[in-house]
Amino acid sequence: MGLTRRDFRLVLMTAAVAAVASAVAVPGGSATPVAETAKACSEPSYPGSGYFTSLTVKRVRCRTGRKVALAHYRCRTKSGPRGRCAHKVLHYSCRERRNSIPTEIDGRVTCKRGARTVIYTYQQNV
Repeated sequence: MGLTRRDFRLVLMTAAVAAVASAVAVPGGSATPVAETAKACSEPSYPGSGYFTSLTVKRVRCRTGRKVALAHYRCRTKSGPRGRCAHKVLHYSCRERRNSIPTEIDGRVTCKRGARTVIYTYQQNV
């Protein structure tokens, strides 16, 4: 005796409901949203006249964050102390906001590579 169409649908629906229930019920699984917290890291030493004031990373190591900050600094200062970086550094796309006066630049840089994020601030004497 084989399965009738009605029995087959019932088995199929039960399997689908069980699959959905198990995906939702698993704590820490991909179906459960988890808030990602940012991690504060020690800043690298500033290569020029000024200093990094903060370094925060998300989904990446502090060591990588320091590398990205230094690579962005080198890219930025290639065209002079007031320069800007217009291309990716270490495959990260960076955006920068600045407040400046004639003698210094205060900047906040956010670099992203997918879900990985590096945020740093700096003060540079011009």
